[in-house]
Amino acid sequence: MDKQSVWQETIEVRTYETDFQGVWKPAAFFRAMEEATVHHAAALKTDYFTLQQYDLAWVLARHKIKFFHFPGGGTKVIVKTWPKGIQQKIFGMRDFSMSAEDGKVFALATSAWLVINTKTRHFVKLDQLPNTLPDNDGLSALGDSLEKMVHPEIMNEMNTFKARYSSLDLMGHVNNTHYVDWIFDCFPIDQIRGRKLEWLQINFSSEVKPEEVVSVSVKEVPQQPQRYSVIGLNQTKNVIAFDAQFGLKEIANPRNL
Repeated sequence: MDKQSVWQETIEVRTYETDFQGVWKPAAFFRAMEEATVHHAAALKTDYFTLQQYDLAWVLARHKIKFFHFPGGGTKVIVKTWPKGIQQKIFGMRDFSMSAEDGKVFALATSAWLVINTKTRHFVKLDQLPNTLPDNDGLSALGDSLEKMVHPEIMNEMNTFKARYSSLDLMGHVNNTHYVDWIFDCFPIDQIRGRKLEWLQINFSSEVKPEEVVSVSVKEVPQQPQRYSVIGLNQTKNVIAFDAQFGLKEIANPRNL
């Protein structure tokens, strides 16, 4: 295994990334993973700017994370990430671990990526990448499968969001991490206070472009207390932009986050 097979970097939790309970917001985990992915892709010469030359681009399709502890401001976080092969012939899999310097695990995650032709917007096989990804067969942070999710038939629309400057990225569409913020902006603070997020899976179905409007609907899954389903509908195009599920857990002491 060469030195680029697994990428590692150490970051610090910024105060502005923490919530009213003083810990890292869920979306901050996703932003840390995205940044590490960007750095690793650059080292592997499969990054955005390299792929632009071949009219190719990575698109995040599915992502699942399990949370164990939520670090507070000033905490050093060691982020590791690595490709771990191909699934269903088209998904390039990438895993992540986030931990403290003493080894305490904050979160483990897995993700599925697609490669698209930026001119046709069609998916292409990973063998069209200009460089070969490392073979990390057997190295897995999270072995959970990333399947399609089943949601309750009736959902409750909680909020709407318009794609504006702050939510757009260099691809010209809403960045995946903003969907995580949108999800939790649908919940009253008192519904979050005293609860710990245990896991979250989010699947991305279609991009949201500037000025498009997304309505976010939420419903607790029947017979599964504190497991929630979420659907983000692009009202402008009448297509699903993303869907998600996550689990919460009651805690007695906020310091146990």
